[in-house]
Amino acid sequence: MVKFYESSFSYDYAFPAVSLAYFLRYPNPYAKHVLSTDVIDRHFDPENQRLYTTRLHLKRSKLPSAVLKLLPKGILGSGSDTGQSYILEKSIVDVKEGWMSTETKNLEWTGILSVVEKQRYERPNSDSSKNPSSNNEPMENIRTGTTNVTTSTTFLSRFGQAGTRFARRKGELLQESQEQSLDSTEEVRAKKGIFASWSTSSLQRTIEVIGMRRTREALIKSKDGMNVVLGRLRSGGLVEVLEGMRRDREAIHGQDGPWKRT
Repeated sequence: MVKFYESSFSYDYAFPAVSLAYFLRYPNPYAKHVLSTDVIDRHFDPENQRLYTTRLHLKRSKLPSAVLKLLPKGILGSGSDTGQSYILEKSIVDVKEGWMSTETKNLEWTGILSVVEKQRYERPNSDSSKNPSSNNEPMENIRTGTTNVTTSTTFLSRFGQAGTRFARRKGELLQESQEQSLDSTEEVRAKKGIFASWSTSSLQRTIEVIGMRRTREALIKSKDGMNVVLGRLRSGGLVEVLEGMRRDREAIHGQDGPWKRT
């Protein structure tokens, strides 16, 4: 079972500002759970004039409590209480044509819920042939304009499928209930009914719905965080953005954190 979620909105800023803010969006007041961001790979292709970037985000995150209640005890292993998870982000920026595509996906708990988010940022009529002047847009116009964003998120839960710990445990419990010959027939039927009701597909759907609800909330905060960065960029340029990042880091880690000023 796979679920999809789509949404569209616009930023009241030109594409160059939005694409820059995207790479400078962490940390911000709405993303204090982001602990670090590392660039794994970045290169510019001179043939198609596109920038390719792969980054790894470390976030303070746990599975939603509603999902944890559905899982057998101990299924996550000893590392489940670390409260941290990695997110892989890939992006392509085409400044000439005026668009950016991004893809982010979780690297933790993928057997329980895999979330892949794809976004498309583009200025209206981004085709350079229709907007030839866009390539030489003066700096004073970068802070004005509009950038459209389309988000598509895919949720896939493989929880309970054949070969997983939960599937094996479910089979063991069903077998145990059948072998308890000393129990009354009604008791055996009752136990079999309880274990059989653990429908794999229904659990997967429930986990996917919970993930979708959480993603909707995260998208709102993500947009708010981007607007904070864009506002800083408009009011004070790159200097104000970097100063804002410093303040946000200190708010997360304190003045004695890993980004202590020297």
